[in-house]
Amino acid sequence: MSLPDLPFNPSYCLIGGAWRAPQEGQTLALVDPSDGSELTQIARGTSIDIDAAVTAAQTALDGEWGRTTALERGRILTRIGQLVLEHVDLLAELEARDVGKPLTQARADAVALARYMEFYGGAADKVHGETIPYLDGYTVYTLREPHGVTGHIVPWNYPMQIIGRSVGAALTMGNATVLKPAEEACLTALMFAEIARQAGLPDGALNVVPGLGAEAGAALSGHAGVRHISFTGSVKTGALVQQAAGANVIPVTLELGGKSPQLVFEDANLVEALPFLVNAGIQNAGQTCSASSRILVHHSRYDEVVTAMSKRYKALTVGPAMNDLNLGPLISQRQKEIVTGFLKQGEDLQLAATGQIAADAPETGAYVAPHLLLCTDPNHPLAQQEIFGPVQVIIPFKDEADAIKIANGTDFGLVASIWTENGARQMRLAKALKSGQVFINNYGAGGGVELPFGGVGKSGHGREKGFEALYGFSTLKTVAAKHG
Repeated sequence: MSLPDLPFNPSYCLIGGAWRAPQEGQTLALVDPSDGSELTQIARGTSIDIDAAVTAAQTALDGEWGRTTALERGRILTRIGQLVLEHVDLLAELEARDVGKPLTQARADAVALARYMEFYGGAADKVHGETIPYLDGYTVYTLREPHGVTGHIVPWNYPMQIIGRSVGAALTMGNATVLKPAEEACLTALMFAEIARQAGLPDGALNVVPGLGAEAGAALSGHAGVRHISFTGSVKTGALVQQAAGANVIPVTLELGGKSPQLVFEDANLVEALPFLVNAGIQNAGQTCSASSRILVHHSRYDEVVTAMSKRYKALTVGPAMNDLNLGPLISQRQKEIVTGFLKQGEDLQLAATGQIAADAPETGAYVAPHLLLCTDPNHPLAQQEIFGPVQVIIPFKDEADAIKIANGTDFGLVASIWTENGARQMRLAKALKSGQVFINNYGAGGGVELPFGGVGKSGHGREKGFEALYGFSTLKTVAAKHG
């Protein structure tokens, strides 16, 4: 099935407000993971295109974009959000076809992108400095100023949402941006750039260069003209990005994934918890940094939770994205091989339940049925490593201390959830869990554009979303005036 008509050439880059072919003229095939067919060709940008994009961004800072007031920046972002909503059906289809996620989930991502623009549009003129009491005869105050040119390397699993929380926050603070979307899924990034143009974003404030990570991504990470890098992806690649940026001594925001637990205690309300226990693990076919891939259950409720989750798993169906089933395909055949490799490592675990692959799912699609596994060893590879597929393990614990030890017993710390009616336990666990976000009797809080998001340990550092993202995409200047 061909793509709908697009208001841009998908094999072009957006640089300085103009769509243009990559300098070396090379392209990459973009594949539909639902059936393995080629969707289109995209630009294979190189260091030449990245350099041109950084130059265009700096020109924007030195010109119109640099003179744009916070109030007007907010108005532009708000207009972008309005246009996103007007194009929500197109964006949803592009995301579903590109990433493989069910159409309903893709549509929710498009609406979330609009919400980011609305939130940051409203916040643009509300990030204030402060006055500081100091010595007699001095007035001291602080200013929040943009870093300059910021680089954004966005993964394939949630392009729209991560563009919203990253690029949106950077633009709000007056930075000019260069975006390198993932080569596996970049159509919505390109469409967003066209929407931003239509909304009146000055030329060069947003530049988009698709390409390979080892080429365009590496060039952006190490570019001397970039003053801040935001990266979401794997630990291995994040370390390389940080090393490259370190040569230029610039700050880096890293969001590198997780092995997020949900802790189910003996007094948990299982009726309320059950949808979260399952959905937080299998959404987007488990290809979610904050996926809840570990379910920790008090031994007294273990059999009950296994039975309830197994029933839900058996009702799950995987199929083409446009069929809008529970799950779509994985992003690629390579990712399918990675996930099936993990499942082979877990052959010693007891299989509690699996979902099913739809009968009409093409054999050429990257489909893996969701797997629910029982694990008594918290150090098992499937209980320690990020699988990035529809695989959850259920692990029993003895008491509160045991639950904390298991929950904190990985290299990651992105999200955690506590299911208990005991208020004192809620407070103890919220403090004890090593995690960037902790949810009590819920998980994810509906996306939470307003809620600071980021991890500890190998989940990365820095915060996105909310006002914390705006602070991160700005630098603090202290002004001390001596006036006698």
